[in-house]
Amino acid sequence: MDFEDIVIKRFATKKFDGRKISASDLERLKECIRMSASSFGLQPWKVKVIADAKTKESLSAATWNQPQVTSCSHLLVFCADTDIKKHIDEYEKMMREKAAPEDSINGYMAMMRDFEKGLSQEQKLCWAQRQTYIALANAINGAKDLGFDSCPMEGFSPQEYIKILKLPSNLMPSALVTVGYAADKQMEKIRYPKEELFF
Repeated sequence: MDFEDIVIKRFATKKFDGRKISASDLERLKECIRMSASSFGLQPWKVKVIADAKTKESLSAATWNQPQVTSCSHLLVFCADTDIKKHIDEYEKMMREKAAPEDSINGYMAMMRDFEKGLSQEQKLCWAQRQTYIALANAINGAKDLGFDSCPMEGFSPQEYIKILKLPSNLMPSALVTVGYAADKQMEKIRYPKEELFF
């Protein structure tokens, strides 16, 4: 399946059949997410991967009892990470491990650190969430390419997810992706015509 087919045939699965995705396919999906683009390459997000039924059940009420959460193979909780300074420090280490030229490291780090210092906490969250959505796009298209289905979701209580999953203060659950094998059928997609979207 080429990329155009993936985008056209992918749909938001509302109910899964309960079959489990293989460990190897899950690792391949993680790699699709890991290789996502992000501003500065900083990847200011973390993904909590949940497979066990008990945890999914505990999150169901906080997701308005939508059936995707309990019927999916895996629930991916995409969290924006507001500790941007830590990401910059880690990125610097990785650049040095790759033996990047010292002048390019210093210049790039100075630019990123100036950027981070200019952001309020609210702006850090907003910026990190925008990067998180790029990774989410890789997840839903990657799932289809690997032969299974997905559903991106915003209908949940981030604060309840924080409590239930005991997440640290720098991680904000921003979107969910459920993955597995569809038990429902794709309806015809409703999309605006190109003339409405491009000018």
